[in-house]
Amino acid sequence: MLRSYKGVVPNLAEGVYVDESAVLVGDITIASDSSIWPLVAARGDVNYIKIGARTNIQDGSVLHLTRASKSNPDGYPLVIGDDVTVGHKVMLHGCKLGNRILVGMGAIIMDNVAVEDDVIIGGGALVPPNKTLESGYLYVGSPVKKARPLTEDELTFLKVSAQNYVQLKNEYLEEGQ
Repeated sequence: MLRSYKGVVPNLAEGVYVDESAVLVGDITIASDSSIWPLVAARGDVNYIKIGARTNIQDGSVLHLTRASKSNPDGYPLVIGDDVTVGHKVMLHGCKLGNRILVGMGAIIMDNVAVEDDVIIGGGALVPPNKTLESGYLYVGSPVKKARPLTEDELTFLKVSAQNYVQLKNEYLEEGQ
């Protein structure tokens, strides 16, 4: 499940759960209490992936990035903040996600997108390249559009969702011992 690329192996902090069917390759750093669920594919080969604390990447999601080039000297790494829930079959490619974000099932977030803190992205949404999603809103559609401000309950749920996955990954880790 953890594979080297050019001598670089994924770096997992304490308390990280990675399902045995997931594949993580190369320059990937995952902070404490995060979880990677079945059939996730993450390739830190042409740039790097950084995943924050208490973040969960759910089943069948694909994480990748963009290599550096003459026109884009730094390329686009994939950076995901703390307390982020990435739903099933999500595609994240060379984007930056802040903290306390929920990415709905089947969403696609493309190169050079910046998602600020406290955002919900609806299932099946397409976030095209070079967009910024402003903090505190629900975004839906293909291409994505700002739908409305998040409610207080939704804002609270963002952290609850992440904490639920911390509890679940702890149960998986205990069972594996």
